[in-house]
Amino acid sequence: MSILGEFAEALTAGRIEVVDLTAPLSDNTPIIQLPPPFAQTATFQLEEISRFDERGPAWYWNNLRTGEHTGTHFDAPAHWITGRDGEDVATVPARKLVGPVAVLDLSEQVAADPDFLLEVDHVREWEKTHGPLPAGGWLLYRTGWDTRSESQAEFLNADENGPHTPGVSPACARWLAEEAPVIGFGVETVGTDAGAAHSFDPPFPCHAALLGSGKYGLTQLQNLALLPPTGAVLVAGPLPIVGGSGSPARVLALVER
Repeated sequence: MSILGEFAEALTAGRIEVVDLTAPLSDNTPIIQLPPPFAQTATFQLEEISRFDERGPAWYWNNLRTGEHTGTHFDAPAHWITGRDGEDVATVPARKLVGPVAVLDLSEQVAADPDFLLEVDHVREWEKTHGPLPAGGWLLYRTGWDTRSESQAEFLNADENGPHTPGVSPACARWLAEEAPVIGFGVETVGTDAGAAHSFDPPFPCHAALLGSGKYGLTQLQNLALLPPTGAVLVAGPLPIVGGSGSPARVLALVER
């Protein structure tokens, strides 16, 4: 039997489980809030065209309005000024949307400190047990933040000093961009950077370093607790928006059980 035949048989027999890492997309989906004077993204909205009525007796459909970076979404290099001449979401090669996954779980640390930052040493410690990060794959950073996704206030976790959400230190962002073999980085929070990253040097180091190096981001993921540290395969499905800086995406993981 061919490799794809064996895969299909394992999938239909349930030996490979498909885990949905995608947050449901609705007008209640938390969105990022930027401080003045910056422009804001729109909330997700459906506008009904017809629903089995005089506007269309046999069909139901909608127009939709949303920002590219709403809900579970894909960041292309063109999203950031450091990657402005890089790929837009439509030109990301399809082969890069499927790849092996490493899952780093630091949810206990984040529970104790919502401003917790991922450092290179955390990754190195993980590698001592699980082996090197997958070349051409993804590093997914589990923080437990998906449990807050039903509430805009809890998800952004902001006070008078700004949002308090976990992220990546500037040094780790540079390492992920320049030295780590992965092509993408995924998180459960509203963006790949920490809530306080506007005050870092440089600001928003994860966006600046990863997208500037031609790598990718995935945000607002869910169900990372269902994945093993290694062995899963990620499938990311952003819309191929010509000129788009990113796109809402359906993100799946294939896990051998």
